[in-house]
Amino acid sequence: MLLLLLGIIVLHAAVLVLLFVSTIVSQWVVSNGHATDLWQNCSTSSLGNVQHCFTSSANEWLQSVQATMILSIIFSVLSLFLFFCQLFTLTKGGRFYITGVFQILAGLCVMSAASIYTVRHPEWHLNSESSYGFAYILAWVAFPLALLSGVIYVILRKRE
Repeated sequence: MLLLLLGIIVLHAAVLVLLFVSTIVSQWVVSNGHATDLWQNCSTSSLGNVQHCFTSSANEWLQSVQATMILSIIFSVLSLFLFFCQLFTLTKGGRFYITGVFQILAGLCVMSAASIYTVRHPEWHLNSESSYGFAYILAWVAFPLALLSGVIYVILRKRE
């Protein structure tokens, strides 16, 4: 039972790391000497040093992506906190429903953010040289892992 709890906590921590990295790092769309994320657009030199960074546009769709990514982090942190609270207060045989629901909400938020970004990002449709960066891919990887951990929390029963 202890190994199962440790595995669940490691999975949850991995989801949190993926969410934080994908939200913070400036690698959602990359092209030659240019990197874009949710917060700023940066141009880099040939050596990889950042030269100029400008704030991203104030489009409503980009703000919705920013908001849903932040919500996914908040839901995931809240889910981990609730898991530890329920671990010590839940009665024997009880299920971790609240924890699972918040983790599933985190997964749905990150899926919504990545979907909106995929559909609405104008540089991707206009510039054939640009491609999605690793932070964008990490957001898509965090989505099924968050859903998986949420389902595990819903199925999990507390045992003595």
